Amino acid sequence: MADKELVLLKLGGSIITDKTQPNTPNMPVLKRLAAEIKAALDTRGDSLGLIIGHGSGSFGHVAASKYKTAQGDLGAESWLGLVEVVAAASRLNRIVMDVLLEAGIPAVQFQPFASVRTRKSQLMYMETYSLKTVLEHGLVPVVYGDAAIDAVQGVNIVSTEKIFDNLARELNPERILLASDVDGVYIGDPKTNPDAELIEDIDSSNWDEIAESLGGSQAADVTGGMFTKVRDMYHLTLAMPPMQAMIFSGLAQGNVENALLGQVSDFGTVIN
Repeated sequence: MADKELVLLKLGGSIITDKTQPNTPNMPVLKRLAAEIKAALDTRGDSLGLIIGHGSGSFGHVAASKYKTAQGDLGAESWLGLVEVVAAASRLNRIVMDVLLEAGIPAVQFQPFASVRTRKSQLMYMETYSLKTVLEHGLVPVVYGDAAIDAVQGVNIVSTEKIFDNLARELNPERILLASDVDGVYIGDPKTNPDAELIEDIDSSNWDEIAESLGGSQAADVTGGMFTKVRDMYHLTLAMPPMQAMIFSGLAQGNVENALLGQVSDFGTVIN
């Protein structure tokens, strides 16, 4: 990958599904995003290495919330819940994969449940040999938020951001792009407060103030909402300069394509 820019792109569950309706994909948005990814890959050719991740939205999150999967083994129902979470996450991934492949993207799915082991809030292990091999051959690995076997609490949830954190520390990408349903990180909730202020840059000079102002996301989200996403990306960029992370709206047409092309100066929030 020495001659390529490696980028990790997350398609948030809030944009590829209707998070207020269980098991409901947002097909028009998903197909548009696939077209934008394909256009960026075609434009950049061999200069872009790409890993795609996606959230579980109204698929995995609903089942995980119902069975409290992130809290671990609470009894026999927790293991039945594991079955439902894995099935729901896999079901959405199949939909995403079909759309990506239909768009002409050489995407290859990697099921996290089969390769990840967690220890409470930590992702302890992820098998990556096959992923790195296909990446070297110009293919596009696709990962997603999923359930996991946990060394301490039996069952758990592993978010796409946790997977990206693990991959970033191993593969050293230049950028991590998180396409969400908001224009970036705000002081306040832009969904309920039209005067909420967009933060264009987050770094060590303003992190403490921003951390105090961030809240959770709407609907059922068992991976911590916006605060967890921003905090984890901030700590990752601190550990691995000059890598940048960016949070932006994937609902605005052209944003994903422009971000993959490196045109990131006029929208979203950049985390350094």
